Amino acid sequence: MTSKDKNKDYDFLVLGGGGSGLAAAMYSARLGLKTLILGTSHGTELPMGGVITTTNIVENYPGFSKISGYELAKKIKEHAENYDLVTMKEEKATEIKKLENYFIVKTNKDSYKTKTVLFATGTRLRKLEVPGSKEFQNKGVHYCALCDGLLYKDKTVAVVGGSDSAIKDALLLSGYAKKVYIIYRGEEIRPEPINLEKVKKNKKIEIINKTNIKEIKGDKLVTSVILDKSYKENKELKLNGIFIAIGHIIISELAESLKVELNEKKEIKINHMTSETNVKGVFAAGDVTDKPFKQLIIGVADGCTAAHSAYGYIQNNL
Repeated sequence: MTSKDKNKDYDFLVLGGGGSGLAAAMYSARLGLKTLILGTSHGTELPMGGVITTTNIVENYPGFSKISGYELAKKIKEHAENYDLVTMKEEKATEIKKLENYFIVKTNKDSYKTKTVLFATGTRLRKLEVPGSKEFQNKGVHYCALCDGLLYKDKTVAVVGGSDSAIKDALLLSGYAKKVYIIYRGEEIRPEPINLEKVKKNKKIEIINKTNIKEIKGDKLVTSVILDKSYKENKELKLNGIFIAIGHIIISELAESLKVELNEKKEIKINHMTSETNVKGVFAAGDVTDKPFKQLIIGVADGCTAAHSAYGYIQNNL
């Protein structure tokens, strides 16, 4: 390891290696804070860079008219890595305690002391809990269209969900598959208007509204799904693959153990001007917070705000 890893005392410890956490680390290093990022602290299977790495095309991040989510995350990560004060570790945080005016964070491999903590733990994918969903995961049931879509060239697939993310998955899959169904329990899908227009013009995509999947069937691989209502006079729909995009679960268990205040959705409540929580020395940014607009640009901004607030806290209190 490099010289910056000789001791385990830090000024600013970031839980989560998504865009919010990486941007915060970049900014904290510019302020002279010795910073540690625990990239897999949130317990997901995502790489450093977070959920944006699963997005095919990003068209709403300033400075890039069109860029892949993976490439954007890579650029943010590389920016943070430019600073010698930043250390990144692929470790999962398992416990956090406040002792006087510092914190101890334990991981699956080590423990660290820090003056301040940023929760940028984000979310994990919500799983579809129906018979067959676990048995056929990665055998026809997938949670990342960008990762696995190429497997379904000239085949028939379905996307479960009606959010903008689900519709983006359907558009991506239409580039490979011969047929893409969107199965959504609600009245109408709810993507951004520009993506709704793209779906309407795409002859490969068909929407099945007000419908749920009751069961996933197959042999070694998925062959069909059972619907809760008939579609074209049949409740069984033949499919080769299913891509689940039904939302995310907030990852705030560690914050809750530290008595950080959460709302009814388990989101961390923050001061929207400073990214502070109710616990002194603890900050939060990104999708784990109670900010209503969940976008990378918002998380990046709040991460930088948190770093600045942490710097002020250290200067004024420690």
